[in-house]
Amino acid sequence: MSTNVYDILLERGFIEQATHEEEIRELLGKEKVTFYIGFDATADSLTAGHFLTVMAMMHMQKAGHRPIALLGGGTTMIGDPTGKSDMRTIMTKETIQHNADCFHRQLSRFIDFSDDNAIIVNNADWLLSLNYVEFLREVGVHFSVNKMLTAECYKQRMEKGLTFFEFNYMLMQSYDFLKLNQMYDCSLQLGGNDQWSNILGGVDLIRRKEGKPAFGLTFKLLTTSEGIKMGKTQKGAVWLNPEKTSPYEFYQYWRNIEDVKVEECLGLLTFLPMDEVRRLGALQDAEINHAKEVLAFEITKIVHGEEEAQKAQEAARSLFGGNRKTEDLPTTTYTEAEFAAGIDFITMLVDAKLASSRSDARRTITQGGVSVNDVKCVEFDRKFTKADFNSDGFILVKKGKKAYHLFKIEE
Repeated sequence: MSTNVYDILLERGFIEQATHEEEIRELLGKEKVTFYIGFDATADSLTAGHFLTVMAMMHMQKAGHRPIALLGGGTTMIGDPTGKSDMRTIMTKETIQHNADCFHRQLSRFIDFSDDNAIIVNNADWLLSLNYVEFLREVGVHFSVNKMLTAECYKQRMEKGLTFFEFNYMLMQSYDFLKLNQMYDCSLQLGGNDQWSNILGGVDLIRRKEGKPAFGLTFKLLTTSEGIKMGKTQKGAVWLNPEKTSPYEFYQYWRNIEDVKVEECLGLLTFLPMDEVRRLGALQDAEINHAKEVLAFEITKIVHGEEEAQKAQEAARSLFGGNRKTEDLPTTTYTEAEFAAGIDFITMLVDAKLASSRSDARRTITQGGVSVNDVKCVEFDRKFTKADFNSDGFILVKKGKKAYHLFKIEE
């Protein structure tokens, strides 16, 4: 192993907290370490929020370490209270299993699971068959309720009411770490900084029960300058699945991030050398747009492949350059009969998710925030038919400065 991956992660801006900084760095520098990151299967696709931890896994694997991707088939049935003001919706086993299978396929794009280079396991394998009394005797005795209540993840739920159901989550995640330590000699858990309390629980449990060293490391959470988690748009989450967020929309999300976040995202979410990251991050005013293009292209290339990144970039450039290339734009289709009857403008904006509700659509239209085929349209009660198609055979709607959407007839 050449450069210590701890130094790479530190320089690129990943590391937020470490249980034993010097020991972890020394360990990563001298031997192959098995580490794990958990993914609760709450949806059928990973999101932009997961992407940062996936990048960390890729850096670790490149440096010769062995990742375990732990799918939370068991823990998802409880739901992590961290950062949540309300209890999670309880999901069926079938839905959770389907979501875990989707995660497995997606993670395989980024992580090499062949020949024991990485492992993928599901905590449903041991959590769902637990004997509760035995679990309390084996694991529960090592947890102080007083100490748990001081954890950030529980503190913010105390006012609304924390159920005993969720209170078990920390014990379960800690038990996961213990099981992975016993089964695969996993000695390091990685996760977002909001997982710090849960990670400490596992580190402490292994040290008490096994008398072995165990470590935890947390990463920065991607947030806007206002402290809101990145990876959300008006339409909802930015997904890694191209069926849920098209490569074009994915590219545009990163192309449009705040100027102050460009350098941070280049360091965390691309493999560009840090000299180049710093050079691009230092660009000012209009030139920062070039850095955003590089960022959007590099991230889209990692997630969707170079060809899709190229297409997304060309589509974006041609739109803003006036030479319209539209095949990669988000599109909504209606039947010939619907266009014959006329489709009202408000319905179109809501269907395209350019507005969150009919009242939001009406407000956006009357305030002059929408143009149709390059002409501003403020008539919220207007209906569109085939007569409104442009010469290319569709209706192009633009909301604000950067959101484009096509409407055309179903093929």
